[in-house]
Amino acid sequence: MEIKDVLKKNNFKFKKSLGQNFITDGNMLKAIILDAEITSDDTVVEIGTGAGSLTAYLAKTAKRVVTFEVDNELEPILRETLSECKNVETVFCDILKMSDEEFRKKVPEKFKVVANLPYYITTPLIMRFVESTLEPISMTLMMQKEVAERITAEHNTEAYGAITVSIAAVADSRITRTIDRRLFYPVPNVDSALVRIDFRRDKYEFADFGTFKKVIKSAFLMRRKTLANNLVSAFGISKADCETAIANSGFEKNVRGEALSCEDFVKIADYLTLNCLKK
Repeated sequence: MEIKDVLKKNNFKFKKSLGQNFITDGNMLKAIILDAEITSDDTVVEIGTGAGSLTAYLAKTAKRVVTFEVDNELEPILRETLSECKNVETVFCDILKMSDEEFRKKVPEKFKVVANLPYYITTPLIMRFVESTLEPISMTLMMQKEVAERITAEHNTEAYGAITVSIAAVADSRITRTIDRRLFYPVPNVDSALVRIDFRRDKYEFADFGTFKKVIKSAFLMRRKTLANNLVSAFGISKADCETAIANSGFEKNVRGEALSCEDFVKIADYLTLNCLKK
């Protein structure tokens, strides 16, 4: 029975508050698994089980699938759509509210994340893994196209921002394909894109990662202000010290955050840590 038919049979009512738009196109589901490079050796963590269409395709390829869903009303539907998937464990809870220790009890091994994300949790979900002690191998995520463009933006572009740099500090990201909104059920108001994020936590060495995160957050808090002025507000040190840190890192003292790459921010944060914040 088709996913749409199972939903209708169970009188399922889509909840706009949960951003429920399910993928039912088989070719697109196969493409997601292809882009995520899922193999028979992989444990996959899926966020947002939905009606189980992507879950079932993942189960055909992966060794094990642990899928998280917040809507308990999907349980009878998933019993039907995933009845033949013996390597799938469905967990009804909000993964954003789980501690790392609770997550590890469910998934103690290395894993890849694959998800058709509800738009409203895209950024929190990504940052939940970026800023955690967990070590996913990769994340392949369906998301709103506009958000995908922010995540993968180059510096000196309008889309470039704090989330771009935060992800770039520990991973490489790219858009693998764009997806027409008509491939979802029900049809959303925007087009989507598939983003692949490959984690490289040893990408940079930081004098203090906390300082780096604070520099990033402050740099884009008020985009019209220079980085030096934003750093003064964030760290409570003199503007002269901030301008010195920027200049000695190799940049114009009146530079703005959007002009700097992730590597540039690492240099400035390290200088601040070693020369300005330990006086």
